[in-house]
Amino acid sequence: MNKPRDVQVLPIAPETTVLRSRTWDRLKFEIEYALQRGTTANSYVIQADKTVLIDPPGESFTEIFLTELKRRFDPKSIDYIILGHVNPNRGVTLKALWELAPQIQFVCSNPGAIALRGILEAPDLKIMVVRGDETLDLGKGHHLQFIPTPNPRWPDSLCTYDPQTEILFTDKLFGAHLCGDQVLDEGWTTISEHRRYYFDCVMAPHARQVEKALDKLDDCGAKLYATGHGSLVRYSLIPLTQSYRQWCEEQKSQDTTVAMLYASAYGNTGTVAQAIARGITKAGVGVEALNCEVADPEEIRAAVEKAEGFIMGSPTLGGHAPTQIQTALGIVLSTATKTKLAGVFGSYGWSGEAIDLIENKFRDAGYKFGFETIRVKFKPTEVTLKYCEEAGTDFAQALKKTKKARTSRQPVSDSQVARTEQAVGRLIGSLCIITAKQGEVTSAMLADWIAQATFNPPGLTIAVAKERAIESLMHPGDKFVVNILEEGNHLGLMKHFLKPFGPGEDRFAGVTTQEAENGCPLLTDALAYVECTVENRMECGDHWLVYGVVTNGKVLKADGVTAVHHRKSGTHY
Repeated sequence: MNKPRDVQVLPIAPETTVLRSRTWDRLKFEIEYALQRGTTANSYVIQADKTVLIDPPGESFTEIFLTELKRRFDPKSIDYIILGHVNPNRGVTLKALWELAPQIQFVCSNPGAIALRGILEAPDLKIMVVRGDETLDLGKGHHLQFIPTPNPRWPDSLCTYDPQTEILFTDKLFGAHLCGDQVLDEGWTTISEHRRYYFDCVMAPHARQVEKALDKLDDCGAKLYATGHGSLVRYSLIPLTQSYRQWCEEQKSQDTTVAMLYASAYGNTGTVAQAIARGITKAGVGVEALNCEVADPEEIRAAVEKAEGFIMGSPTLGGHAPTQIQTALGIVLSTATKTKLAGVFGSYGWSGEAIDLIENKFRDAGYKFGFETIRVKFKPTEVTLKYCEEAGTDFAQALKKTKKARTSRQPVSDSQVARTEQAVGRLIGSLCIITAKQGEVTSAMLADWIAQATFNPPGLTIAVAKERAIESLMHPGDKFVVNILEEGNHLGLMKHFLKPFGPGEDRFAGVTTQEAENGCPLLTDALAYVECTVENRMECGDHWLVYGVVTNGKVLKADGVTAVHHRKSGTHY
């Protein structure tokens, strides 16, 4: 039974309190929430001579947040509300606060101010627009400083630093979607994977801008990161900052890159862009994401010239693409060579003319497409986002194949294969089909890099390539089934699961299955099966090594023999 949503309130420094709005459920359908471990929306109150509220939560928490805020503080005493970013989801809470305390002055960046006036439909709002040099004196030594940290997803992003308490309020940076009672990050190694996943989903497509933000934040000398989501960062502040720099460098150093150009009126197109970008980066290809609403034309031109492929996404407003998208489209058509791979996506309410316009322009210009054009009506669902992620991976793999074909030499015969590679290839494994399910999303893959790892508890390891679709369903706590194939009866299943599947294609069409006790598909033609729960996973080069604990299993054919896979080289499956 799921716990109810609540607000956890604790002091974290003199005159400084955190209000953590918590849910143990998946908050909404966005790719960074896919681990389904709940989340916290962290807000902060500094109560000195003047009172400031930092980053009130979105509408999912409006009611419980306001109830707790009124119980602990008098809303009419709030002088300022600082916003690390502004979006429509946060607008419901902001409007309620403004009605409770019309004296409030909002503090945000200039792009945030423009968005805020539109969301609250109030041109006469009291707004302090900060560009980086401004400060805010609350009294009692709390002299706040502001650091703009824009990126394509949040062009209005703003961090706030309080030298008095040495707290940096980071909003989206350094967070993780993970709910629990722990406020600070004691024992932080246990949540490292959640932080990495959050970075890969949210920050990786903006690595260049994130790196610039880190340079700015280095000058603060902060001793605590007050994050927008998850635990506050004290004990792992230095290693997490170093990890962010390392992850940014890994993204920037990719040999192959994709230019992701988009605009997003209500956030839906941005969510789709994020899912596609996640699929691309999983496959070892870099993404340069640019929000056409704020990107400079020369910046767009440079990104398209550098990239091996480009993807453009747009909402449809009044039957048309936004002006900024039309400008970017002209730049792409005049800049991108016909050898570059193209992709188109978008979201819409009642029509999708903008998507059709971009697609037709690219087709008429002679570009090849890396995936079928993606059209999303209203908000994307969990299944839609998985489809987008797989489309991104397909796009990346097509780019890599094209680049390899241009640069590769003649195929190497077996007699020329290095002795070491031949030796590694002599390692054999059982042929199995791994199946998994989360909600409405199912996936499967053919595998033979499987080995028993422990007796007590009984456990096994599986090597999963990073670009595999099933990889996102195999994080700690997730369930899966290992279906072991039978020698002499394995070719049909092997061929079925060996073939390439399109994004969103049903892996189990034409295959007889039933539901295992853990809810995942079980192949009835298998020799045996074991049900597992992911306990841990480790990054190993181009694969993840997943350790799963066996919870149930059965031999379906007592006289059968396990099918195995013999290879000649250790350089491929």
